[in-house]
Formats: sequence, structure tokens, C-alpha cells
Amino acid sequence: MKPDLPLYQAFGLKISSELKLPTVPLAEDQSARPEVTIRIGPVNRKGLKKPAMDEGWYQASPMQFWLHIDDTAWYMVTDGNNIVIDPKEDSDERSIRLFLLGSCMGVILHQRQFLVIHGNAIRFGNRCVVFAGPSGIGKSTLAAAFHQRGYEILADDVCAIDADGNAVPSFPQIKLWQDAATRLRIDTTDLDTIDTQVEKFAYPLRQLCQASLPVAAIYILTSSSSHEFSTEAIEGMNKFVALADNTYRMEYLHGLGLQAEHLQQCSRLAARIHLARISRPKHGYKLNELMDFILADLMSRGLI
Repeated sequence: MKPDLPLYQAFGLKISSELKLPTVPLAEDQSARPEVTIRIGPVNRKGLKKPAMDEGWYQASPMQFWLHIDDTAWYMVTDGNNIVIDPKEDSDERSIRLFLLGSCMGVILHQRQFLVIHGNAIRFGNRCVVFAGPSGIGKSTLAAAFHQRGYEILADDVCAIDADGNAVPSFPQIKLWQDAATRLRIDTTDLDTIDTQVEKFAYPLRQLCQASLPVAAIYILTSSSSHEFSTEAIEGMNKFVALADNTYRMEYLHGLGLQAEHLQQCSRLAARIHLARISRPKHGYKLNELMDFILADLMSRGLI
């Protein structure tokens, strides 16, 4: 590791990186010992010696993860504390960071035994609510809209929950497609794109919640042909299914050998939180009405 590198902080972790991370906050204590190191170096082109899982473009074994992204880089993630990046010639730093701060950081969090949900976390009082669901359902759009109303965001896209059921702060940005930014009247002229290949922007947050907060509820966002909003509580064993279905990069856990730990994480969290599906009309994204519906449901359950 090169000397005098800046120390970043995300997910409650001090991170030292040879690659600049402009969207990640600097740690207040620059003399602290890093818990995660990111360096530029060689990565075996063939991957792991004896991978427990081999999907071609990624391989996994307990505490080891190898990733190859065409035209971008090879990555090696080990022991919950080390990432090596081997960039391809002329690769774009934005593309390198996209997979570093997404898949690779997700693996680091899995290896450190966080429960990692594909969703965002929004602060309501002294607790937070996580919004999960499939890609394209509007999670980030919803988070940005709540942010415009003055609510603090803890995480977008990758939401890490610790063993005590607390969501930890991640990066002070929300990833927004152009159509979502247009709907929210956000001018993208001066915003950075997160990748050279897609029209998706890094929307900086005015307020990022700095403290880990207990998760009060998780809402799974869905859509339907109905013209009305609806909510349905998820109970019993269906809670495990819902949490597994919305775990970030769930497919990695088998190769990483973390299935048993993940089951325990889901069990602990399921016992503590309200878990429900919220369905919105498929046609006509009634964003303000959706937020009002969510707030009313939270209030009716005494969660805010």
C-alpha cells in the first residue's frame, strides 16, 4: 500500500484505496488503521485455483472472490478486508469504480457477515425503513423523492445491516436514470455519470445520515394493474423468502460458503421488523401519492 493515501469511510469501515473514490466520504481520523484496503495490482487471469463456484465471469470460494468484467478490469476480493484491481489498458475509471463499489464492496460486506439487501434505507425519526425490490421498480427514485422532502438517506442500492439489526451509512449519492431525474425535476447537466455505457447519474445527497440506525421495517416494492395502492404484510416463513429474494448478489453466497450465516441473519432480522409488500399502479408513477401512502402506513403501525 502506498504511503499517505487518503482514508475513506463507508458502511462503518475505514477504507484505504489506491484508486480515487470521489463519491466516498473521507474519514474524519486520517491516522486510523484501515479495515479495508484497495490496491492496484496483478490478478490471476484464470481466477481461483479450486473455486467452489465458477460462473465464467466470476468465481467464489470461502473468503475468496474473483471477478472479470470485459473491457474494464479483473478484481480479487479476499477475507473481508482486501480488494485488488487489475485494470485493462485504457479502461475507464468510472467503470472500474462501478464494479468496485457495487459487486466487490457487496462481497466485502458479505464476508464481514453483514446482511446485504438490494435496496435503500431512509431515516424516519430514530429508526430507518428499507425499500427493496427488483431492478427498475423505482427504489432510487423513491429515495430521491423522500430526500427532496427533507428525509436523510443512509444507503442506496447496497444496504448493509449489521448483527444488531442496524442499517449502516454508505455513499452520499443516489443512482438515477435520466427519466427518473426528469420526473423529479433534477438537472443532470453537471452530474457525473456512473458509467460511460449508460445514462445513469450520481445524484449527490445534501444530507447523508451519519449514524447507524435500527431497521424498523422493510417494504418490498411491486407494481400491479390496479389503480390503487395496497400493502400486504409478509409473515412466517415467507419473511425468509422475501429477505433471500432481495439479498444483494444472493448468488455469490453459495460459492462464498455463507448460506448458514445468511439464514441466521435473516432469522434475527425477521423477528425484529415489520416486513410487507407495497404495490403501486403499474401505469402512471404517482410518486407523491406513493410517499403519502407509505407515511400513512408507517404511522398507522406506530413505526414513525
